[in-house]
Amino acid sequence: MTEDIQAEEDMLKWAKAYAHKHSWSLNTDEKQLRTVIKGLVRNKIKFGHPYCPCRIRSGDEEKDMAIECPCIYHKEEVAKMGHCHCNLYYKE
Repeated sequence: MTEDIQAEEDMLKWAKAYAHKHSWSLNTDEKQLRTVIKGLVRNKIKFGHPYCPCRIRSGDEEKDMAIECPCIYHKEEVAKMGHCHCNLYYKE
């Protein structure tokens, strides 16, 4: 259990640093934020990559690289909608 908590804290730290690098913020809804972080960790443990938990994997590792967080869609989504599809990253 402690390993899972540490993995989630590490993922959260990484996501915060990534958001900061792009002058974004993370979701301020703690429950939603934790749900996405847990999903990323679950996918990393299960599949070896932190795939977006809100996107469906094809099973083809090469195709699925597109949905590895941060996915190829996130910058355009933040620019257009103010946040990414997973509601992880938000414009400041």
